[in-house]
Amino acid sequence: MAAPMSSPHAQGSNRTRTIMLQVLGATAPGIALMTWFFGWGTLINILLASTCAIGFEAAILRLRRRPIGFYLNDGSALVTAWLLALALPPYAPWWLVLVAIGFAITFGKHLYGGLGQNPFNPAMLGYAMVLVSFPMEMTSWPVWRGIEQLQPAFAPTLGLMEGLQRVFMPGSLPADGWATATALDLLKNNSALTMAELQQAQPAFGSMAGRAWEWVALAYLAGGLYLLYKRIYSWHAPVGMLGALAVMSLLFWNGSGSGSNGSPLFHLLGGATILGAFFIATDPVTSATSNRGRLVFGIGIGVLVYVIRVWGNYPDAVAFAVLLMNLCAPTIDYYTTPRTYGHRKAKRGLGKGAE
Repeated sequence: MAAPMSSPHAQGSNRTRTIMLQVLGATAPGIALMTWFFGWGTLINILLASTCAIGFEAAILRLRRRPIGFYLNDGSALVTAWLLALALPPYAPWWLVLVAIGFAITFGKHLYGGLGQNPFNPAMLGYAMVLVSFPMEMTSWPVWRGIEQLQPAFAPTLGLMEGLQRVFMPGSLPADGWATATALDLLKNNSALTMAELQQAQPAFGSMAGRAWEWVALAYLAGGLYLLYKRIYSWHAPVGMLGALAVMSLLFWNGSGSGSNGSPLFHLLGGATILGAFFIATDPVTSATSNRGRLVFGIGIGVLVYVIRVWGNYPDAVAFAVLLMNLCAPTIDYYTTPRTYGHRKAKRGLGKGAE
């Protein structure tokens, strides 16, 4: 005879650590392609960020007199480290990774009481802080594999030893020839060339979006679809974000002239859009709680990403869009309360106080 189960009759191992490990595993396709296109920098970022995150997590848990082993075992610090490492430019200076991770773990997580109580996504909070504080280092993206064949002025992709030297002794290598602007940066600052002319003049543009980045985005999409298949999260936030971004970019496309803001495909596969949709916007702690709320939450992120990209000062904008919507999540929950079992209609907003 089977043992009785108490509500909510959940089966399977969906503990925090299991979910965190599946999220880390889903990033593997994107990590593999980033390593192929940009060299060892992404893996160096991940190892450095993971080490720093575990160190900060253990130190703060000790100060808070919490069981270190128990909380380290849930894997949340590693997820924060990996997502932040993937958002940072490969070969970022070691001190930049240290500052970003320290801020994310300390002020983005433990300042509010730890996992489950933080209102902001820790990885995006750490990323936004270093982006505002160190814009030069945060816009130094390495050249992709094969660019030297199109523009001999650029150096080939850095090897492992050169990459370590770039991370830990950045002043010991030439400052020119290894980094270039992204397609989002180039489109943001373009005012004279048509899209066709821009694609011919700048090898950073690929057939759909940024060269190399479009394939990295598709790899993250594969990982995100795997998490959807495993029911780690629902489809509402990713679909809402991508759908809103596609609609906004279609409405304000402006064609292929010099005033073009980029096609919907360019924005969907450019920058951190797919990474943000499937790995950032789906954070269960800092997003809305109901399915309707998650859909609204995702739509808000998509609209803000486009607004900041086109009319703001930051070409990618995913981090700022997520953080702004984190602020809105309690209000979204307030107005999107689902119907309680046994009641015909949910009481939402100001109607909650009425009897």
